[in-house]
Amino acid sequence: MSNTILVFAEIRDGKLRQVALETLAAASAAHPGASIAAVAVGSGAGACAAELIAHGADQVYVIEHESLQTYLPEAYRAAVKQAIAASNPAAVFLGHTAIGRDLAPQIAAGLKAGLIADAVAVEGSGDGVQYRRPIYAGKAFESVRPTSSPYVVTIRPNNIKALDRDDARQGKVEELAYQAPSLRAKVLEVVKKTSGKIDLSEAKIIVSGGRGVKSKEGFKVLEELADVLGGAVGASRGACDAGYCDYSLQIGQTGKVVTPEIYIACGISGAIQHLAGMSGSRVIVAINKDPEAPIFQVADYGIVGDLFEVVPLLTQEFKAVLSS
Repeated sequence: MSNTILVFAEIRDGKLRQVALETLAAASAAHPGASIAAVAVGSGAGACAAELIAHGADQVYVIEHESLQTYLPEAYRAAVKQAIAASNPAAVFLGHTAIGRDLAPQIAAGLKAGLIADAVAVEGSGDGVQYRRPIYAGKAFESVRPTSSPYVVTIRPNNIKALDRDDARQGKVEELAYQAPSLRAKVLEVVKKTSGKIDLSEAKIIVSGGRGVKSKEGFKVLEELADVLGGAVGASRGACDAGYCDYSLQIGQTGKVVTPEIYIACGISGAIQHLAGMSGSRVIVAINKDPEAPIFQVADYGIVGDLFEVVPLLTQEFKAVLSS
């Protein structure tokens, strides 16, 4: 069996995503003593090599090409395939992001390997390693053990702590020549519809609104609180369906799954579909006028009251505390 683990280090707008560093940590925990190789693909890949080494990579494969400026499945699959050929890994790790979810099954199929998706914890190590992952919309968990090598695993963002940065670490950087495959599609333009400053899947604090926010204007008080806390704004499907905000902010079974340090639910009743997307949050704070709202059953802290009175007071108090 190869003693190398390959990590796909996802890059966005020329910068490493936090989940790339978390995935490096997961690979190191799962296979201590193994050589950890990372593959950085696309614009800014070369500039990310030093950071990857400082966070645990022993080797970094850099692949830059004009066809890799934006994500295209065929192009990225070909790039990762070259890194796999160069490293002959025992396992391939990716972040459980939009790109990771699309790329991982393609890599697994190409390797004729097993795929473990959406892991939130690493249990054990080496030949006895298991990956904990949610099932049934987060109502239960299972531990899955790979039985053959190589295998592919995706790591959910915000669940495994990245290794501390060590700028004294040494590693090898190798630029791989990229042969662009024959592409059946080409990305002409990428339109970003969300106005969020922080990616929901990586946010440490999320202030989320439901139908109780009542309007687009109602989300402004949530945005003010999120700005003060350095967090992101999310929403329930009900709020999105009502046209209060864009669907890119939707959290839930049919939206994004998030695991922030703090989740503040404002005017959200707590339907099971919404809970499936945020029940893994470390601390849940619920603000709702209805004391019988289901959200209070999963909340660590609950405030029964009008969100339009409570949220501005919280914003004011946090401003005072953070400025002192």
